[in-house]
Amino acid sequence: MRIAVEHKSQYRFTEPQSRIVQMLRLTPSDTIDQTVVSWMISVECDARLRDAVDGYGNAVTMLYAEGPIEEIEVSVSGEVLTLEASGVIRGADEPLPPLFYCRATPRTKPSTELADFAAGFGGDPLDRLHRLNAALFERFPQVPDKPDRGVSAAQAFRRKAITSREITQVFIAGARSLGVPARYVSGYRADSGSPCAPHGWAEAWVDGLGWVGFDPSAGLSPDERYVRVAVGLDSAGAAAIAGWRLGHGDEQLDVDLHVDDLGREE
Repeated sequence: MRIAVEHKSQYRFTEPQSRIVQMLRLTPSDTIDQTVVSWMISVECDARLRDAVDGYGNAVTMLYAEGPIEEIEVSVSGEVLTLEASGVIRGADEPLPPLFYCRATPRTKPSTELADFAAGFGGDPLDRLHRLNAALFERFPQVPDKPDRGVSAAQAFRRKAITSREITQVFIAGARSLGVPARYVSGYRADSGSPCAPHGWAEAWVDGLGWVGFDPSAGLSPDERYVRVAVGLDSAGAAAIAGWRLGHGDEQLDVDLHVDDLGREE
């Protein structure tokens, strides 16, 4: 499937900023089942951009801008070819061993209630993960893509309404409580008829298969509609844009995203 992405993030500041440094995790990488046809990042101000690869194997772009800056807009446009792989990740850059992703973070530390919930599913390792994925979808059937609220997995599990980022961290915490390496994935999903926003899902390590994707907001494994961009221990570690600014005042973020399915390649 050919997927086109147009993603704009505009920051406005109530007072001019002296300096801005951002890490942009906005560039997907090639795997066996994902090929980047074209991809471009542009910035609507004078800025230096430097491409690199972080410790997780993610393609990153460092942005440096000197003030005074009243607003800054980061735009991404590109096309990606994807293949159906039943959620199995093949050919991705993996600098870290799977056991690294057993580490809990403040956002993914499970509560006793959550750990007991995850332990209630039997079967082989892959089947248990699919059962956990489906059970979370049943428990939280309406899960929108919304900005990060900083909610932990334990907090989210006790709520009635959560976001796609939060349900993904719940899955990760539950999988790690079973001794399964799991990680957060940020990217895009082509979903006709629904509002577009950056999407998050999980990957868990299964012996004999490797990394397998799970999207508890859909109750299924990611398919060819998904564009995989970055991985991390939690949503903060895989955030599309992270950084700091030097200056006073508040900021306002507006995101405009279009993810279009252009059809399958003949």
